[in-house]
Amino acid sequence: MVLADLPEYLDVLAARSYDVALAVQVPHAALRVHAMGERAAAHEEATADEVAMMAKLAVEAVRAGALGFSTSRTLNHKSTGGELIPSYGLGADELVAIARAVGETGTGVLQLVSDFPEPEQEFELLRRMAAVSGRPLSFSLLQFVQDPQRHKAILRMMEQARADGLEIRAQVAARPVGLIMGLENTLNPFMENPEWQKLGGLTPPEQAARMREPHVREAILAAHTGQKNRSRLGGGAIAAFHLMYELTDPPNYEPSTEDSLVKRAARAGRTPVELAYDIVAGEGMIYLVGANYVHGDLDDVHEMLVHDQTVPGLSDGGAHVSTICDGSFPTTLLTHWTRDRDGARIPLEYIVAQQARDTARAVGLTDRGVLAPGYRADLTVIDLANLTLRKPEMHADLPAGGRRLLQRADGYLHTVVAGQETYADGVETGALPGRLLRGAASGSGPGRWRARRRRARRPTRRSRRCGRRRGGSRSARAGSGAGPRSSRPSG
Repeated sequence: MVLADLPEYLDVLAARSYDVALAVQVPHAALRVHAMGERAAAHEEATADEVAMMAKLAVEAVRAGALGFSTSRTLNHKSTGGELIPSYGLGADELVAIARAVGETGTGVLQLVSDFPEPEQEFELLRRMAAVSGRPLSFSLLQFVQDPQRHKAILRMMEQARADGLEIRAQVAARPVGLIMGLENTLNPFMENPEWQKLGGLTPPEQAARMREPHVREAILAAHTGQKNRSRLGGGAIAAFHLMYELTDPPNYEPSTEDSLVKRAARAGRTPVELAYDIVAGEGMIYLVGANYVHGDLDDVHEMLVHDQTVPGLSDGGAHVSTICDGSFPTTLLTHWTRDRDGARIPLEYIVAQQARDTARAVGLTDRGVLAPGYRADLTVIDLANLTLRKPEMHADLPAGGRRLLQRADGYLHTVVAGQETYADGVETGALPGRLLRGAASGSGPGRWRARRRRARRPTRRSRRCGRRRGGSRSARAGSGAGPRSSRPSG
C-alpha cells in the first residue's frame, strides 16, 4: 500500500486489536519517494510542485489520525544495499514547507533525528520548523563519538529556543547506543574473514561447533586482517575491540573499561581477536558500545536525562532486529538509574513521571500517564526489588525464518491496558484491548502539558562518585527517594 493510501492503511490498523495502543507517524522518506520516484533516492532537490505534493500528503495523513511527521538526517539510516535513505542531506526549505502545512492542521507533532554535523546550522532548521508550524518538535539527542561535548551545546540551544517561545525538546537514550554481535546476529567480528566465510552455509550452532575445532580456529585466526563491512549498520566497527564487552546475564549496560575485550585480553596475555573468537565460538554475544559512552560511563547521559526539556526515548524494538535490542530501555531506567548505578542516580518518581506522563504529553496524548479519575486505566505493577533484565535471546519467528532479538525481564507482575490485564508475570493473558490512536484528538483528556517542567538540580561531584547499594525493596509510591547520595531532580 503506497503512502497516498495512508488513511485507508489507518482504517486497516483500526480494525484490529492489540495488547498495547499504537500510533502512526508520517515518514518523510516515503513521502519523497512517492512524490519524486527515483530522484528521491538520488537525493535530488524537490521541485515546488513535489514539495507541495509532500505537504498535501502529510496534511491528509495527520487529519486521518497520524500523530505527526518525522524525518531522518543521520548517516546511520541506510537501505539494505548501504545507500543513504532519501530524506538525508536535503535542503531546509522542503522540511519547513511540510512543517508549515502540518501546523495549519492545528494538531500533530514534528520529530527529527540528525547527526548535527554543524550544530548551529542544524538547530536553526529545528527552530524554523517549530516556528512556522507552531507545533511541538522533538529530536534525538546523544553524546556524539566524534564530538563528545556537542550535546552540551545543543542543550543550551534548546534552552534558548524555549526562552524564545519555541516548544522543542530532546529524546534521550537510557544507555549506550550499542550493537550486539554473534554468530546468530547480523554482525560478528569475523564476518569478513575469508576462512570464516567458508562456514557461511552452516547454521549458527554448526558454525560454533566447527569454530571450536583446533585446525579451524588456527586457520581463521591466521587469516584475520580486521577487514570491515561498511555497507551494514555497525559494520565499520567490527574490529573496534576496545569498545567491545562480553554480554552477560544479566547484562551490564555501564561496564567498566577494564572489562573491555582489549583490557581482558591484555590481562590474560592474549590478543583481543582470540578472546572475541572464543566468545562467539562458545555461542556467546558481544556488546559493542558507541554513542553515549565516550568516556566509559553514563555521566553525560545522566545530565541529559535530568534536563527539564528532555524525555526518555529511542527504545528501538522494531528495526535492525538482529543487531539492536533497545526495547528494554524502560527497564534500564527503572533498574539501573533508580537502584543499581555506581554514581549519580535518578529518583524513582521522576523516572515514572518521565516514562508515563511526560512522554505521552510530548506527542499530545493528555488522557494517559497518570493514575487519576478520568485518565486511561493503563498501569504496570512491578516488583522493583527483583526487577531484572535478562540477556537478549535470538528467536527465528519472523516470516521466512527471519531472526530477531528478544529480551525478557523478571519482576513485571501485572500489565493493564484500558482496564484489562494483558500480561501476568510476563505471560500474555490473551486480552487485546489496545487500539489505534488517531492523532492527539484520540488522546484528549483532563491532563495538560506544562511546557516548563521543574528544573533538575545538577549532581554534585560527590554524587557522581557514590557507591552502589544492593538488596532490599524500594517503595514505588510517589515521594520515595532514590537511595543515599543519589542525584535528585527538584520537586
